[in-house]
Amino acid sequence: MSFPVAAAVIGSIIALVRPPGPRVVSGIQHFAAGVVLAALVGEIMPELQAEHQLVWAIGGFAAGALLVLALGAYGRKTEAEAEAAAHREAGHGLRVKSLTKVATQALPIGMLAAMAIDLLLDGVLIGVGARLGFTQALVLTIALTLEILFLGLSLMGELTDAGLSKVRAGLVSVVLGLVTAVGAVGGAALLRDASEQVMSAVLAFGAAALLYLVVEELLVEAHEEKESVGLGAMFFLGFLAVYILGAVAA
Repeated sequence: MSFPVAAAVIGSIIALVRPPGPRVVSGIQHFAAGVVLAALVGEIMPELQAEHQLVWAIGGFAAGALLVLALGAYGRKTEAEAEAAAHREAGHGLRVKSLTKVATQALPIGMLAAMAIDLLLDGVLIGVGARLGFTQALVLTIALTLEILFLGLSLMGELTDAGLSKVRAGLVSVVLGLVTAVGAVGGAALLRDASEQVMSAVLAFGAAALLYLVVEELLVEAHEEKESVGLGAMFFLGFLAVYILGAVAA
């Protein structure tokens, strides 16, 4: 539990002291996507199949997919409303710099709410990993720690662009990191004596969330930077690293 929280703090500090360049961020995103995908196909899906609870798995996956799709739609709606507000202000002759500020000021609430739910789910998955076994818990913790490290790096820029001071932005990042701890403790406590049916639903729910994270968030943002062989290789390197870790720890 402490590793993801520390990753959020470290990512915020790095972004505060020396923000990484776009290619470094893209490389981290590629690597994190490979790590999370490896954790999904190597740890969560085999465990889910071993439970043999198809109906519960389908229900959990559908619920997870609906939640992350709804969060994505809410985020896009918030951004569209911010852009619309900027265009309306443009009709009143405001400068471009002012327009940018108007557009970004509408972002934090929706962005932070979606991110908090995402981190809460990550924490629950870490708690579930503790129930599954040492290897699964280790792999999931490493995968989600890298994901949260990236979130800490990117969140600082988003918040400072929205008008927050660096100190306040750092505090927000730390608080969001603690949300992961809440999810981990709650997940471990609530699922300690859960039945196979409930565990199947929870695992499938988490699988949908991780799949969305890789395909619709990490890789989409990573490809905003011009692709290269080196950046593409980071994805496979992340996948291979978690595969080797799982094989050695098993």
